[in-house]
Amino acid sequence: MIHVEPKDMKVPEIHQYLLGGVAPRPIALVSTITKNGHVNLSPFSFFNAFSANPPIVVFSPSRRGRDGTTKDTYNNLSETRECVVQAVTYEMVQQVSLASTEYPPETDEFRKSGLTPVPSDIVRPPRVKESPFQMECILKQMLPLGDRPAAGNLAICEVVKFHVAEDIVVDGVIEPNRIDLVGRNGADYYTRAQGEAIFSVAKPIGRQGVGFDNLPAHTIASRQLTANNLAQLANSETIPGEAEVRSFIESQDRHDGGRAAFRRFLRLGDYRSMLQTALAEISDDSSTAAVMLEAAAARALDSGDTDFAWNVLMYIPLLEKR
Repeated sequence: MIHVEPKDMKVPEIHQYLLGGVAPRPIALVSTITKNGHVNLSPFSFFNAFSANPPIVVFSPSRRGRDGTTKDTYNNLSETRECVVQAVTYEMVQQVSLASTEYPPETDEFRKSGLTPVPSDIVRPPRVKESPFQMECILKQMLPLGDRPAAGNLAICEVVKFHVAEDIVVDGVIEPNRIDLVGRNGADYYTRAQGEAIFSVAKPIGRQGVGFDNLPAHTIASRQLTANNLAQLANSETIPGEAEVRSFIESQDRHDGGRAAFRRFLRLGDYRSMLQTALAEISDDSSTAAVMLEAAAARALDSGDTDFAWNVLMYIPLLEKR
């Protein structure tokens, strides 16, 4: 580990640690307007949502690192107290990066980036047509975090109207593969929140899992199960009893393909066939079979099949009773 205090670091070093370690961050593409009607468009990755009632989003138009002066978005918001915050998708990320160029205040970043302005319904700044998720906002408070170079300013904004593309919504939820968002990392790195990058984690809301402290000793000692796997088990409300486990195992077929077949199923992630092969191995070598059972349970957990994994794992102590 590197151990260092901010007081002993240069500001650019602190900045890079924050960008690389607090990541990926959602990107706010913010459109603002001056009192004279000059439009500005700029992305901010110090951004997130903080309240639903009222709906509040916050981003930070920080001071310039070189001289501590404020940027156009900060100046425009302070004058007009209106903005539109847009989500950034993979299809538009290069254009958004172009909009981050520090052009003179009178420059229209819509024209420079090739993005399309469309009228808003409540606020004066235009929306970005290419973004499938847009929020018209009113500035509630601009909270300065300092007056030195690179100091942040929290623009606390209330959403007064949402604009959401219908094709990204499934059963009332914005489907991540359809919106195809990108997040900001450090340096020139971005993250695409799509495809294999998307996974689900069961929420413990409304139930109490058994916790790590109640996991059977042999699961904790397993070399096949990761800490994530153990947490999945610990999130379960109950642990299956012996009768349930035996009934589950008895319902399984046997696959007498040997260890070569097991390794093939392991590569394929076919945890059900892994179990069937392990059960066929028990009569020859119960200790090897136990390791195979643990591996099958781990693959099941990786696939989100916690009940299957529990039954397989709780069969291991029963091998000694055979």
